[in-house]
Amino acid sequence: MFGRLSSCFYGSWTIGLCLPGRRFAPLLQKNATLEDPSRVIVTASVAGLGVGSLGENATFGYSASKAAAIHLTRNLAVELGPRHILCNSIAPGFFPSKMASGLMDLQGGADKMAQANPNGRLGRPEDIAGAVVYLASRAASHVNGANITLDGGALWGRVKL
Repeated sequence: MFGRLSSCFYGSWTIGLCLPGRRFAPLLQKNATLEDPSRVIVTASVAGLGVGSLGENATFGYSASKAAAIHLTRNLAVELGPRHILCNSIAPGFFPSKMASGLMDLQGGADKMAQANPNGRLGRPEDIAGAVVYLASRAASHVNGANITLDGGALWGRVKL
């Protein structure tokens, strides 16, 4: 079952996904049923959905690791789904935080970024909480391998025709 995943231990970010999957799958399966499956929810980033920052502030490694987290979640969904364990991910965009503040300052600040967002604001903690509550709820008992983007449309708003 997880023999194929044992080869993914080549970076610290993979340990964060693979090790819990290997160790906790039996516990998650123990009480999981067809009608009430267990859940795995992975937090990735919108950086994993497109090309990240380029040039002087490039985020190649971060973007690649988040794309891999999303894809690994989809692989886990297919592998663990038959055991009634649903695996989904969320991909937050810019949320004011200690981690994002430096990059937000380089982009012109939180207000400028909010104005450029199709939704007119940056993310709030309740945006993430709502998505996690949904994925953990009975309403999402047939959602497996999905990724929910939480960025107010910013990823698609950057596309120019």
